[in-house]
Amino acid sequence: MEEAAGQAVASGELRQIIERIERLEEEKQQLAADIREVYAEAKGRGFDTKILRACVRFRAKDPHERSEERELLDLYLTALGEQAP
Repeated sequence: MEEAAGQAVASGELRQIIERIERLEEEKQQLAADIREVYAEAKGRGFDTKILRACVRFRAKDPHERSEERELLDLYLTALGEQAP
């Protein structure tokens, strides 16, 4: 009997977890749609969305990682005989 009760509790808990995940996935899809709208609006105003996405990725990094990335970019461009930005 105890095993069946334990399975019922686990089953109920599992169902709650799955339903929470499903709700969050729906919210994630809505947020992704909202983000696409903002990029479309920016594009309509003349902004380059590829560069906007790069800016968002760059700003998401911690300052140390940003600095390291800039230094490596400068090093690679210098090695290629290009002028660093």
